[in-house]
Amino acid sequence: MKQFNTTALCIPSKHYMVDLSDRIAEIKKLVDKGKYFTINRARQYGKTTTLYALGKVLSEEYILLNLDFQDISDAVFKTEGSFVQGMCRIINDAAEFYGAPIPEKVRTDFAALNLKPEDSVKMDELFRIFMRWFQESERNVVLIIDEVDSATNNRVFLDFLAQLRSLYLKREKNPDVKAFQSVILAGVTDVKHLKSKIRPDENSKENSPWNIAADFTIDMSLSEVGIKGMLDEYEADHHTEMDTKMISREIRAYTAGYPFLVSRICQLIDERFVPEKYSTLREAWTEDGIREAVKVIVTEKNTLFDSLMSKLREYDHLRSQLRRILLQGETIEYLPDNPAQEQLMMYGFIINCHNTVAVSNKIFEIRLYRYYLGESRFADELRGSALEHKPEFTKNGELNIRLIMARFIETQKIIRNLMDEEAEKRFLEEEGREKFLTYLSPIINGVGTFSIEEQTRDKKRMDVVIHYLGKRYIIEMKIWHGAKYNSDGEQQVIGYLNRYGLSTGYMLSFSFNKHKETGVYDVKFGDKLLIEGIV
Repeated sequence: MKQFNTTALCIPSKHYMVDLSDRIAEIKKLVDKGKYFTINRARQYGKTTTLYALGKVLSEEYILLNLDFQDISDAVFKTEGSFVQGMCRIINDAAEFYGAPIPEKVRTDFAALNLKPEDSVKMDELFRIFMRWFQESERNVVLIIDEVDSATNNRVFLDFLAQLRSLYLKREKNPDVKAFQSVILAGVTDVKHLKSKIRPDENSKENSPWNIAADFTIDMSLSEVGIKGMLDEYEADHHTEMDTKMISREIRAYTAGYPFLVSRICQLIDERFVPEKYSTLREAWTEDGIREAVKVIVTEKNTLFDSLMSKLREYDHLRSQLRRILLQGETIEYLPDNPAQEQLMMYGFIINCHNTVAVSNKIFEIRLYRYYLGESRFADELRGSALEHKPEFTKNGELNIRLIMARFIETQKIIRNLMDEEAEKRFLEEEGREKFLTYLSPIINGVGTFSIEEQTRDKKRMDVVIHYLGKRYIIEMKIWHGAKYNSDGEQQVIGYLNRYGLSTGYMLSFSFNKHKETGVYDVKFGDKLLIEGIV
């Protein structure tokens, strides 16, 4: 029986996976046109699985030289000679152990380079072997190198790219010159942006050794239709009677098609939740089951988040830009030449959403909120107060949002007494919503989750949607900007209540009015009840 897989390579005969045939066909078009390109996507975004499927298709028409830089050590990149000899070894290994159709004479030439003293071996010797191979071969050769990240900071790798570029340009100028039909480099780092000096003197200009690369714009996220196809296959095996269209839509909504996250949700529902949380798979494959899986993902240790969060700890400028988006509600213009944005996009944190920066998916967003709230000022005081009163906040499986807001307001009065005027102003303008989320987090932790409506995340207002034991609660948090703006906010919440079929909504306002009367009040709008808290 097949399984969902979240580690390394996905194989169609072993794993439930989205059909990649359309994607592979699009990539093959680039190969057929003789393009050189990079496939750079974030960690666990399906690069290796895509290359595996691509290789099976390309090998029917081309000689495929499929290499992985994980197979060579860091020491290989120290000198030109060690790099060339390392390449010769892994190429011959591809023939000996993995069946790559490399002619015996070519393998002998590669082996001969390994017998020479390391310091006497030059890069052009490797390429002479390549060129003789291309001249004699009846089929064109395609080179794929996976996990190129381990090499991108090394001078000898840049020299290797420069040699590939030189041969490519010779082929473009003269059709009689043979080169690799196509070269595909895969990894997180976009090799296209690497630069090397054309001349060794200090005043020389810098140029990318990979400026010949074609743009790779193929969408590698998993579509709702693709996810449904995978679930249909699963359903044919397990007969859970799930609504595969609805489930695929919900999974896509949380993940934006990030392959690891899609597979992890499915894996948790399939393998862990019965009988731990549900009696049957039929009960597990529901909206509630998806929310339970999301709760696990945003709190668990896994390889994806270990990698992502290490980048935020390592690069403070990345952490601060994400904080501005999430907690301060800034609308940041997408700037393709901005180094911080370039890195955030490369690592998978952000996307370009209508020329503004947005977090890639809801699961990343929830996880990042948890991360930032743990760093929040007064976090210990807020969490301590929330945990002290936590037993009061739930009854019969329902959250008492009115009481949560009231206790939060009381706690803020105590904390604000410790602030000077400037700190209090900053709290109201920038930190108020962050503090409420810090207070809310331990109350729902382990049982519920919250997310932020993307279209309302700005400096003036932010709408929080809490999911708790199958129930939904809507809270609008906003900075007070007068009665007219407050009325508009009330109507916005009523609109949400109508959309979700709810009768009660909540609003938490942070007011500068010195004469304001803080507390929690009820406001009726026809058959709707709006509970408003004023800080």
